[in-house]
Amino acid sequence: MNKILYAFLLLLLGGNAHAALNVFACEPEWAALAQQLAGDKISLYTATGALQDPHRVEARPSLIARARGAQLLVCTGAELEAGWLPVVLRESGNGAIQPGGSGYFEAAHYVAMLEVPARLDRAEGDVHAAGNPHVQTDARNFLPVAEALGKRLIQLDPANTAFYQQQLAAFNQRWRTAIAKWEKQAEPLRGVAVIAQHKGFPYLNNWLGLKQVAELEPKPGLEPGAAYLGGVLSRLQQQPARMVLRAAYQNDRPSEWIAQRAHIPAVVVPFTVGGTPQATDLFAMFDDTIQRLLAGLK
Repeated sequence: MNKILYAFLLLLLGGNAHAALNVFACEPEWAALAQQLAGDKISLYTATGALQDPHRVEARPSLIARARGAQLLVCTGAELEAGWLPVVLRESGNGAIQPGGSGYFEAAHYVAMLEVPARLDRAEGDVHAAGNPHVQTDARNFLPVAEALGKRLIQLDPANTAFYQQQLAAFNQRWRTAIAKWEKQAEPLRGVAVIAQHKGFPYLNNWLGLKQVAELEPKPGLEPGAAYLGGVLSRLQQQPARMVLRAAYQNDRPSEWIAQRAHIPAVVVPFTVGGTPQATDLFAMFDDTIQRLLAGLK
């Protein structure tokens, strides 16, 4: 009996030694990056879908249960998840993934933030103290985030160090090649005037040289009324735009209203992996984004 028990314990301990790292990703783009870097070395759960507003998510019991067993939490940060993640973390009781813990990872911490407010006034709408959190719309931001995430994976799972290093090197090479391709394809977009439905594209604009001339939300996160949209339409007579952009998860009514009256195309961009049928992974997400923007010029 003792031999059988000993053999069982050895099997159990051996299995645990090689168990996949449990990763809780807040958004699909970070789940996709973690998958690129870790492959089958992780067991991955994504808390939000591509057609969900990541600002407004319910802290459901299923999220809390998943967070309870996570060893690594990968989120955007910069207060993007402020409406739901603190509740999930508190209720999970998982010390490893609390802010400051070894399993807590914020992508925004590793990139240069844009639109950092000089003063914080919640009367101005959904304003983030650390800056605009939509860092995933600039492909270049994935390089420093991947570097940091690769190091964190090694820290938490040192037995697979060589594998993570190889995956990171391969991703960096492929990603730099892809960035060069996307930037060449996007050259016709440089200087093009656009409208944004939500203040979600400063990183995309900065990367590709788009010139944003208006937003359809009177304040970030506030749905526009007909009077406000009418004012935007009037301003477009002095400062025309070539297209109006919205993320796939957003209500299409404001952008379609402006598009029809200003006689410009409404361009839907995936915004994250899975946002459109074509955006099946990180590479496809940017392939599709660039193609949709170029189609808006025609």
